[in-house]
Amino acid sequence: QVQLVESGGGLVQAGGSLRLSCAASGRTFSIYRVGWFRQAPGKEREFVAAISWSGGTTYYGDSVKGRFTISVDNAKNTVYLQMNGLKPEDTAVYYCNKVITTNPIGSWGQGTQVTVSS
Repeated sequence: QVQLVESGGGLVQAGGSLRLSCAASGRTFSIYRVGWFRQAPGKEREFVAAISWSGGTTYYGDSVKGRFTISVDNAKNTVYLQMNGLKPEDTAVYYCNKVITTNPIGSWGQGTQVTVSS
């Protein structure tokens, strides 16, 4: 099995930046694609971005295009989400998961809280 652990969240002012990390362990050779999702209070979980494990293909949700960048460091078995130009509406718990295209297929971890103040 593959375990994914999120980290890097925090409190930031609007316009600021954060970088989230998703560290993979276990049978990492079985990973094809990893995605980031987020869930704000009272809202459904939303797709944010995804990347193939090789790093060759990326996908972004419309609300984050041009502001967020997903990347992968295979040597560290880690997927990153660089978030720039943060807005209060980006406030949510962010999760990573294995995906098929943009659909999650694994179990959910605890996530990491991102709070953007106005």
